Amino acid sequence: MALKKKPVTGMRDILPGEMEIRNFVMNQIKETYKGFGFSQIETPCVEHIENLTSKQGGDNEKLIFKILKRGEKLNLETAQDEKDLVDSGLRYDLTVPLARYYSSNLSQLPSPFKALQMGSVWRADRPQKGRFRQFTQCDIDILGDASSMAEIELILATTTALGKICPNNAFTVRINDRGILRGMALHCGFPEESLDQVFIILDKMDKIGSDGVKAELLESGYGEQGVDQYLELMTEIKKDAEGVRQLGQILEQVLPKEVSENLAFIMDTVTTVAETDFQLSFDPTLVRGMSYYTGTIFEVSMEGFGGSVAGGGRYDKMIGKFTGVDTPACGFSIGFERIVTILLDRGECVKSETIKKAYLLEKGLDSDRLCEIMKQAMAERKSGVQVLVSQMNKNKKFQKEQLGKEGYTEFVEFYRDALKGN
Repeated sequence: MALKKKPVTGMRDILPGEMEIRNFVMNQIKETYKGFGFSQIETPCVEHIENLTSKQGGDNEKLIFKILKRGEKLNLETAQDEKDLVDSGLRYDLTVPLARYYSSNLSQLPSPFKALQMGSVWRADRPQKGRFRQFTQCDIDILGDASSMAEIELILATTTALGKICPNNAFTVRINDRGILRGMALHCGFPEESLDQVFIILDKMDKIGSDGVKAELLESGYGEQGVDQYLELMTEIKKDAEGVRQLGQILEQVLPKEVSENLAFIMDTVTTVAETDFQLSFDPTLVRGMSYYTGTIFEVSMEGFGGSVAGGGRYDKMIGKFTGVDTPACGFSIGFERIVTILLDRGECVKSETIKKAYLLEKGLDSDRLCEIMKQAMAERKSGVQVLVSQMNKNKKFQKEQLGKEGYTEFVEFYRDALKGN
């Protein structure tokens, strides 16, 4: 049977040029986040299946790459259901593993704990541009801080990183709160037990528009008066902090005042402090699909890309499912693959300050001459120059063109006859 050259569907090989971009983006993110006091950690790519299927990951739980039991634990003859066959799976995000990590290592971690994670995750999704079955996530989370300082720090850190990576792309941070979502729906007459369905429909706003959302709500049996009131309220409210406060007054019968005041405070503070140029906008239609969000939620949309490039929110109930004690938690994830796609589409290349020099050697050099050249290369490397030592091809011009595409700007040729070269 012939071996297959192409990678598995949804996976991909990464060529050197793209790898340079990926490393650049990852280093910018890492250094920025460390500047905000986040500590880098790592969790295993394989997670307990019970944790992955704990009804916290929304639709992602339908996309798990599940792993069969191994050795004597796998008995196909006696297996009656999936539980007899599967005991683990590849992580579909970094948040569920973080909650387990924090619960397991709590005694050794500071409080609050500012975590930075960067790593691969896997989802059995339908591949498309900017969406793969294996992809990299870059997350920052603050655990143990119930104050709005967590949201403020997360937004400032993420926007600072995006501003460094994509300085020529305008972007907008959209922000909302699950409490405000709930308050608006109750104010317009939607019953408590139907709110999940209402929010699922509302979450389609970007795809089907206001008319489409209205049509689906009416088809689901909700009254036209309440639906119209709901959609009008969303369009009438201003998108700044003052608009959030005004909405809080409108919803005072169904929404605790501190919810709207807290969100307005976050917006005011970020707007005053941020040094990166971006728009911060209250979006009452923002839902975020993950069921574990409990409060503030946010998303970043960027010029040049149709979907969001970052998102996150507060999830104060997840860690308690591991420890029995609820712990405040809030996180922000950059869509690493989407950012890389934007840079590649623009033809960006990494501008390195390191000198990249290629030594091209004619075939047949004697050992003494070769040792002399290699020592010279080692000395240059020691001084900070990136030196590639390679045999000279017959088509030297094409070879130099290819190396030039990889960032090599200086070429030194060595020949058997020292008079011909250096």
